[in-house]
Amino acid sequence: MSLQGRIAELSNRHQRLDEEIHQEQKRPAADEARLYDLKRRKLKIKEELTTLKPN
Repeated sequence: MSLQGRIAELSNRHQRLDEEIHQEQKRPAADEARLYDLKRRKLKIKEELTTLKPN
């Protein structure tokens, strides 16, 4: 997979996680453990994107 392909894939996953976080937060009794996990995964992807993207 090319670098641009990897960046695009990670960006898509980051966006999907963001949407999942927003959906979970809308629930009356949001699952805090699930939110923590989603946010942790989103941050990990963001860190990887930061290392892959050129300045």
